[in-house]
Amino acid sequence: MTDSVMSKAATMEIPINSNGDTGALAEDDSLEQDLQQVMVSGPNLNETSIVSGGYGGTAEGIIPTGSIKGPNMQHSTSSSSMTAEEATRGVAVEKYEAVKKWGLNTYKCTKQMISERFGRGSRTVDLELEAQIEVLRDTKRKYENVLRLAKALTNHFYNMVQTQHALGDTFADLSQKSPELRDEFGYNAETQKLLCKNGETLLGAINFFVSSINTLVNKTMEDTLMTIRMYENARLEFDAYRSDLEELSLGPRDAVTMARIDAAQEQYQVQKEKYERLRSDVIIKLKFLEENKVKVMHKQLLLFHNAISAYFAGNQQQLEQTLKQFNIKLRPPGADKPSWLEEQ
Repeated sequence: MTDSVMSKAATMEIPINSNGDTGALAEDDSLEQDLQQVMVSGPNLNETSIVSGGYGGTAEGIIPTGSIKGPNMQHSTSSSSMTAEEATRGVAVEKYEAVKKWGLNTYKCTKQMISERFGRGSRTVDLELEAQIEVLRDTKRKYENVLRLAKALTNHFYNMVQTQHALGDTFADLSQKSPELRDEFGYNAETQKLLCKNGETLLGAINFFVSSINTLVNKTMEDTLMTIRMYENARLEFDAYRSDLEELSLGPRDAVTMARIDAAQEQYQVQKEKYERLRSDVIIKLKFLEENKVKVMHKQLLLFHNAISAYFAGNQQQLEQTLKQFNIKLRPPGADKPSWLEEQ
């Protein structure tokens, strides 16, 4: 019986008015009728070896219980087959209800989205919160640019340090092989080695700066934006069910319609609670993100300024003190492996 109903549902053509109600069928079945067009192209509920077709499949996909015969085993085999068929139908009904609920929600949200796009539908607006969200997105774009430039600076500076290291080795070698220019090559070699050492120290500071900005942008800010996307989806669902309730309230007030209004009111309350909960989560996360951003950037900008200033002033002691102040440890001496930025 369930299979025949599903087969009819897959082929039935249903006229829908502006409220999503059917005009020709009974009001009691209106919820299922709104979903028929979605169900025709929706996911296939068949995942068992008993039923081989979809909603529109024929009865040939069901194994007849009477076709399994055997000596002294016909009654028990038939009972087992009927039990398996009942279990299969139970699973199919559960999947049907899940897809029906998903289809109804998708239909309502799509209808609301289209209405908003064409200016025919109303939407819930929190001006203060939406302004904060837009500021966060703009801040993230600017910080991503800072991160990109800092990575480029690190790559270029790493190549310069490697060149200085190679140049110092070449000067030292020529100092041994050119007695007449030993002193000149010698102090140039020492200068390049000192610059290389200070450059590696500065690279440690810049790498720490880049790592901290990367965490702030791609983890902390992204986590908040993920919550914001969930909030925006909840807002769309809330407005969809609110619009549906308003449309039903404007219609006739017979017994069937009142039952549908009660059901819509219940769904509206569920969506409203979800929307308000996520709105509260977004407000809290935005507050903590702003506090964390100020704290992190205050430390990182101070580190970047002190390290760059000490390096270009030639103050090796101040440069090393800056790294100790921020608990930055350099790679072991002699490690030729590129930094993690070079490997990306």
